[in-house]
Amino acid sequence: MITPKRYELEDAQWDRIKGYFPPYRTGRPSSLDNRTALNAILWLMRSGAPWRDLPERYGSWKTVYSRFRAWVSSGLFEQVFLELIDDPDMENLSLDSTIVRAHQKATGAKKSRMYGRKSSYWTKSRWPNDQDSRTR
Repeated sequence: MITPKRYELEDAQWDRIKGYFPPYRTGRPSSLDNRTALNAILWLMRSGAPWRDLPERYGSWKTVYSRFRAWVSSGLFEQVFLELIDDPDMENLSLDSTIVRAHQKATGAKKSRMYGRKSSYWTKSRWPNDQDSRTR
């Protein structure tokens, strides 16, 4: 039994989706199995690291990238995610009011005028040294 690391699939999750992955083609077998390649892709997506910063335990970044491109173009990820959507990982979910932005008018505060009241003597048109806003 493989002990999953933080960004990797558990054994039960892999057992549910391993049938979606295409078998190896004829010729030289790949040194990278599908589970390791998928775990590498998950590590990259969750960490936000560039492809070249892939840890060595996952193999060559070029191999993982070519596998990723092939799986994306074949629509494999949609099938895998639809299969695993019933089993969400809530470990990294964080939601509070500081990240939910309210509309600017939802604050309820009355907006003050920039230059005072309209009936005031000191409106913008009467400011000294203000050549752009002459009264007409």
